[in-house]
Amino acid sequence: MSVTAIFAGRVLTPLEEIIDGVVLVEDRRIAAVGHRDNVQIPAGTREIRAPSMTIVPGFVDVHIHGAGGHDVMEADPAALRTVAQTAARFGTTSLVATTVTAELNRTCRSVERISQFIRAQSTPSVAEAEILGIHFEGPFISSARRGVQPQEWIVASSTESLRRMLDASAGCGKILTLAPELPGALELVDAARAKGLVVALGHTDATFDESQAAIQRGARHAVHVFNAMRPFSHRETGILGAVLTSPDVTTELIADGVHVDPAAMRLLFAAKGAARVVLVSDATAAAAMPDGTYCLGTFEVSVAGGVCRNAEGRLAGSTLTLDRALRNVVALGVPLADALRMLALNPATLLGMELTKGVLAPGADADLVLLNSDLHVAGVMTRGTGLQ
Repeated sequence: MSVTAIFAGRVLTPLEEIIDGVVLVEDRRIAAVGHRDNVQIPAGTREIRAPSMTIVPGFVDVHIHGAGGHDVMEADPAALRTVAQTAARFGTTSLVATTVTAELNRTCRSVERISQFIRAQSTPSVAEAEILGIHFEGPFISSARRGVQPQEWIVASSTESLRRMLDASAGCGKILTLAPELPGALELVDAARAKGLVVALGHTDATFDESQAAIQRGARHAVHVFNAMRPFSHRETGILGAVLTSPDVTTELIADGVHVDPAAMRLLFAAKGAARVVLVSDATAAAAMPDGTYCLGTFEVSVAGGVCRNAEGRLAGSTLTLDRALRNVVALGVPLADALRMLALNPATLLGMELTKGVLAPGADADLVLLNSDLHVAGVMTRGTGLQ
């Protein structure tokens, strides 16, 4: 049994701050977390000392399409491994592979191969984010708020189509994004929840009442809030009014400084609090890559100045990595511990995995990140790999 003790100037679990702390890792799990004087270190333990660093939980990205030049819908093992390894370089130790709207047979083929990769994952030899499941972003979305999702592949809400997608995913489906105003959407909410999926509202032109109806049926998440949804009005507040005033709904935020204005981000933080915001990348294959042309699902996007757009000039995902999202929200005045909740514990809780992911606690997976004083990633451990 391999045992590693990582000593640091500070540990953020993130619910607790421990000065002069240590995290003890045995094989793939965290065995103990605490002040260095309160944790017994077994003989023969490998010790890593980082007195100027902060140990934090690995980030969990529930909305990511690609990275490192590859898109998850390629569904090739080498492509998926590249996405996972690229994400890990920037502190993401777990992710949910996110599809885009495509022809249904194409989606099912990709989903089947992604699920095969997920089931075959083992402890990696290098830092590599674990793919926890699949986020279906579409095809049950609004044409009026489709963003860059292809119009020709948007389909009516259909429990049969969902069944085909879930059969292909072989139990790996985690999140379904849908527009609640569409005919049959509420039945789709019921069907998805019955299969254990998180139902997310997104790419939607829903009114307040239409949004509330879905929330009352069990929708508990909102995808990239403010983007690809009906704008707020003081007389018809729409989906934003419903989401911002529903305490059980978590809200995604793309904190890249492009998708959402800082004032709107502050509004979201004030309305939802630290426990109900989930920072996501919505990253495309262009993340961690130079400007150029890349694929998002089945279509091309162009990247200039680090901003992804389609041929019509619409924003098309991002090049964001979650370490940059962390620095961006902290620069807005969000306490570091709160920002870490939004990056790690909140998304893990959304997935029902808060005991093993997104937290530094005995029994949790050994997914952790070392941050320097500038909040840049100085080291990553995924599922007990050596700190890299």
